[in-house]
Amino acid sequence: MDTELNGCELGTQQYWESSYTREIGNYKSHGDVGEIWFDEDSQQRVIDWLLKQDQIDKRAARVLDLGCGNGMFLVGLAQEGYSRLTGTDYSPKAIELAQAIAKDNGLDITYKVADLTQPQNDLGTFDVVHDKGTYDAVSLCPENPKEKRALYLATLEKLLASSDSLFVITSCNWTEDELMLCFGDKLVKLATIPTPTFKFGGKIGSVVTSVVFKKK
Repeated sequence: MDTELNGCELGTQQYWESSYTREIGNYKSHGDVGEIWFDEDSQQRVIDWLLKQDQIDKRAARVLDLGCGNGMFLVGLAQEGYSRLTGTDYSPKAIELAQAIAKDNGLDITYKVADLTQPQNDLGTFDVVHDKGTYDAVSLCPENPKEKRALYLATLEKLLASSDSLFVITSCNWTEDELMLCFGDKLVKLATIPTPTFKFGGKIGSVVTSVVFKKK
């Protein structure tokens, strides 16, 4: 796909390190877990969709959250009975915050620092891989975003255990059609998770897009 987003600070590790350093301070001082990217409704829609999938064994399914931030998506899954949960982020401060929140909630969630635009040979493979805003952040990198999106895709493909593995992505920068172009060479669309729509100028759009893919 030839379209590229305009790079900005949201695509830099420095921005997220600074942001999560601040959120760690807030959490320690008054228990605020910090911002949930794209709001709690976006997160809950994905959790609700996963809970409706009878083929997913909550106790056995290996779930990976790419760019987990404060880890609240995995906390939500753990509270619903999922037990094999892993979160990654390229911000060490995000991982520090996520670990603190999980520990304080008595939850056994694995967190690892990982840059998804670099080869990741030690993470293993997963039955469900989730991305809420991380592909957006990669796309907003001020330097070589096209190359880094390709590296992200190569990493993603290796993380999916089999053709039954699911990749669930929520984006505020890419439409469903654009996401299908981005991932269509390696993945096939399985479902669209409905999100709120708006009408402007006679056209209907969405603030965020959530799509489920399977490995080809």
